[in-house]
This record gives sequence, structure tokens and C-alpha cells, in this order.
Amino acid sequence: MSNMLDTIQVMSAGAEEERAEGARLSSFVGAIAVGDLVKTTLGPKGMDKILQSQSGTSMEVTNDGATILRSIGLDNPAAKVLVEISKVQDDEVGDGTTSVTVLASELLRQAETLVAAKMHPQTIIAGWRKAVDCALAALASAARDNGDNPEEFRADLINIAKTTLSSKILTNSKDFFAELAVNAVLRLKSSSNLESIHLIRIPGGRLIDSYLDDGFLLQKKVGVNQPKRVENARVLIANTPMDTDKIKIFGTRVRVDSPAQIAEIEKAERLKMKEKVEKILKHDINVFINRQLIYNYPEQLFADSNVMAIEHADFEGVERLALVLGGEIVSTFDKPEMVRLGKCDLIEEVLIGEERLIRFSGVSQGEACTVVLRGATKQILGEADRSLHDALCVLTQTVKETRTVFGGGCSEMLMAEAIDELAKRTPGKEAAAMDGFARALRQIPTIIADNAGYDSSELVAQLRAAHAEGKSTYGLDMEEGKIGDVAKLGITESFKVKSQVLSSAAEAAEMLLRVDDILKAAPRERTPDHH
Repeated sequence: MSNMLDTIQVMSAGAEEERAEGARLSSFVGAIAVGDLVKTTLGPKGMDKILQSQSGTSMEVTNDGATILRSIGLDNPAAKVLVEISKVQDDEVGDGTTSVTVLASELLRQAETLVAAKMHPQTIIAGWRKAVDCALAALASAARDNGDNPEEFRADLINIAKTTLSSKILTNSKDFFAELAVNAVLRLKSSSNLESIHLIRIPGGRLIDSYLDDGFLLQKKVGVNQPKRVENARVLIANTPMDTDKIKIFGTRVRVDSPAQIAEIEKAERLKMKEKVEKILKHDINVFINRQLIYNYPEQLFADSNVMAIEHADFEGVERLALVLGGEIVSTFDKPEMVRLGKCDLIEEVLIGEERLIRFSGVSQGEACTVVLRGATKQILGEADRSLHDALCVLTQTVKETRTVFGGGCSEMLMAEAIDELAKRTPGKEAAAMDGFARALRQIPTIIADNAGYDSSELVAQLRAAHAEGKSTYGLDMEEGKIGDVAKLGITESFKVKSQVLSSAAEAAEMLLRVDDILKAAPRERTPDHH
């Protein structure tokens, strides 16, 4: 009977199915391969990857887990799950993208061993859930909160920024960039809107030449013959076509008897544009910023009225300007009294390197600022931008959730020790799953030490012994290649980031462990065109 059933075709031709052990093995292999791909980038001495486009025209150098995983094409469904959790980690807290992927893959590596020993996946999951609750409780009890003390909290933020940047391209100047990032985030006060912090890249100079500008910088130029400096600016931000001073009637034929009639049509177009400019000027403005192009004729009209006009300030530019200037984006100009104009003390054209930019000073949203990044190449600037953005994201999350924990593998060892203690008191097979979870957590400091070229077995054994002796603030000191008191070393991480890494990795690993069947749909057949 079973042989008969095996020969019956249930699914459509071309569809594929992997069952039971085959499906589980496929999930394990895919997830572990992704973890192995990015784990060499983990820690302060992690290595970089070169990402090259298929055409070979664009290239970037990075050790950011989310950027690497976003750029590679994957076919394995389990591997895609890990890519997705790294994206969520990046969107949620900004950092820990590599850690979450590596931890999830290490959990599945431990699960593979347990499944091979004939332990049921549901038993492993039950043990893992107890382990996660225990680890989160241990992490929360070890967390410190200096949110009520501004000086100590600022020191915590500086240390978190340094720890985040220590694994990035900015590690050699981490003191400078940590101070810069903390100053930018503290300007936001209680707000966590990173749109108010504008990062711009200007090639040239060194990374250390980067700085925080109190104003808002826009990478655009002022129109011809228009004022280059405006005080007490009243700004109208618009998204409207200003390029109809030429005939543009697409898909329509216009029959004329002579060139004079073409001139009449163009004259009517110019008159229409002049009326539009007059409507705009009725708003009592001295600066006009448009998302779209401004052609020569309206530009000349604005110059005649002594109004600064800035064109093509793309979507992101006008959105940010509306936010920081306190104005609104308008498309029609019939009711000036209903339009909220943007205001700032001074708008002027400035020169940074070889680029001309427009600087808005004294904006209505005082917390807005711009970080000007300098660097030798586009690749260096791109990686510096990603690194600083990660630090800014973590800092804004820490301002909301002020608890901090220790880094350098200290928190992982604390959680692993707490799970070990619970496993000793847990009867049954679940204890073996909890032991596996603790081993996966200890792999994080092991990988950090391996990536730095040190003897990971020796260092992790020393660290485990130190924690058993009650030295709960000990972690890895990768500058000296030994264990040390991370509280004194200032290796601090955000509680939100650590807890998110633990929860996301455990959930992803649990979801993949439940898989016992992979079904692939048949490819769609192309129907030939019949003419």
C-alpha cells in the first residue's frame, strides 16, 4: 500500500518537496552557512567584506552584518529567515545585526547535535524557552540605570558609542566620533527622531576632519543672480512644476501656419508661469525651495524680486527641511494665509572642501544638526556613514531605555552561567537543550577572541572561571588579549540591543527548528506569444 502511495503524483509537475530529516538538515545547513559567512566580522578585531555588484561597476567595503546579508543573493529559505532577522534588528535598534545572526546559527548548530541524538524538536524548544526567560532575567538583574544622573548617563552614552564604533571603520577615532554622536543625540532632548540629524558625505580630507554643524546643510546651489545670504528668512517649501516656460504637450499635435504662432503659444506659457511666480511671491517670502526643477525664466523672476530660489531639493531634502524649519510642503498657492512658512535666522552659501552647500542657521527646531563626514574615498565615506548611523540609532534607543549592560562577552557569560544553574535543577531532557543554549551563548566571546587572533579556548576558560568566582563584571579585553574588568575598561552596551539580540535569535532558531517539510512551488511556465 505504501509503495502505491509513493508513486501517486499529488503536486504539480516541477514542484519540489523536502521531508522530515532532509528538510531539517537543509534548514540547519543554510542557517549555519549564513552565520559562518558573517561571524568573521564580529567584535573589535573583526574583518571586512568587499561587496561587488554583478556588473562590477559599484563596490563597497563593510563589516556591517545587515549590509552584507542584504547584498547577497540566497536560495535557501532558512538562510533568508536569518537575513530577515538581521534587517529587523537593524530597523529596531540599529546595531547587533551580526550578533543576532551568529547567535541564531549557533543555536541551530547545537540543535543539530541534539536532533542527531534523537531528541524531539519540541523538547528542545521547551528547554530553550526556559533558557531565554532565565537569560533575560539575569541580564535585567545585571543592568545598571544612570538615567537620573545626567553626568553618569552621558558617560554611559559615550562608552556605548565607543563600544559600538570599536568594531567599525571609525575605531581609530572612536573617542572623537563617540563625542560627536552623543552631542548630536543629546541635542534631540526627549525626541528620538533621527531625521533631525542629517549625515552628509563630502569626499576629501581625513575621517578626523568630520564635524558636527549646529545648522542644517543642504547639498544644493543658489540660483543665478540671486542673493547668497538671507537673514530672518521666511521660507516657502514647495513641490510644484516650475519648468513650463517651454511647450510640453506630450502626445498632442499642434498645427501652426507660421513661427509667429509658436511664439504666441510660448508667450502664453511664459505669462502663465509669471502669474504662478506672482502667486508665490504674495506669500511674503524671501526664500523659495522647490522639490522639482526651476527653469531659467522663473529663476530670473525670483532674482528680479530679490528672492533666493533653490531647486531640485529631492523628496528627502524637502521633508527634512519642512521638519527642521517648522514649515509645510505646498503645491498650490491660491490661499497664502493658510500656508505655514518655515523660518530661520540665516541662510547662506558655504564652501566645504570643493563643494558649495546651503547652510540654514537658527532653525525653528533647535535640535536639528548636520554631521559632515570627510574621507578619502566613497567607500570609506559609505562605511563611516553606516557606522555612525548605527551608533546614533543605539544612542537614541538608550535615551529611551536608559538601562545599560557590560559588553566584551561579559553579558553572554552571565546569561550562560544563569542558564547552567537552572539546567542543574531541571529534570528531564529539557536540561540538555538548556545546556546547548548556554554553549551557543559562550560562542559569542569565543568568536570575538578568534577574530582577534587570540587563543579563544584559553580566554573563554579563564572568563568562565572568573565568573564562577563571582567576578561578574569580567569580560574580554581585546586590546591586551586577556580578560579584564569591563566596568573599568568602559565596555558598555545598551540593554535594549542585548535583549533584542537574545529574543530575536531564539525566536528565529525556534521557528526553523519546527520545520519538517519544505515545499517549493513549480516554476511558472512561459506561454509562447502567438502573433
